Amino acid sequence: MDQAKDVLRWRLRYGGSMKSILFICTGNIFRSLVAEYALKAWLGPGSGYIVSSAGIDALPQPVLPLVRDCLLKKGADPSPHVQRKLSPELLQGADLPVAMGLDHREFIRTQFHRDVLLFNQICYEREEPVLDIHEAIWDWPVNPESARDYIVSVVDYIWNAMPAFLARIPHLRSLQTIE
Repeated sequence: MDQAKDVLRWRLRYGGSMKSILFICTGNIFRSLVAEYALKAWLGPGSGYIVSSAGIDALPQPVLPLVRDCLLKKGADPSPHVQRKLSPELLQGADLPVAMGLDHREFIRTQFHRDVLLFNQICYEREEPVLDIHEAIWDWPVNPESARDYIVSVVDYIWNAMPAFLARIPHLRSLQTIE
């Protein structure tokens, strides 16, 4: 199915009944975490929506201080975050599961027999992943400056994509309050 049909089907399915959004990445300490806290910040308190995140692997590891600091500078406090591994229950409980990468979408399709859209499909109608650091910068362990710049750019990218994300979800559109 092509991208336009995916988005149309998504709009019809989630037209007005969506109450929970689940962002999914690998470890639940970078991309999905940033998307969760960015959307929570854009929605504001008392929105009535449940926004959460999970990882397909979610091996125990801390959130990078740089990720935390970037979110704090934007006004989102990720300190309550608890890393979670994607489970059938989490996925079933989500009205809108959102994969950050192609591998996450494929994992969900093969392991849970559910099709999900990518973050960029929702925001920009592009079938394009938000890459993890090891996918974007192969030598990131020995290239700390590039790694840092990439992490900051991904946090900014996800944060700045939230107005587009909200605009694509008709009943969330009126809740945009942060500029």
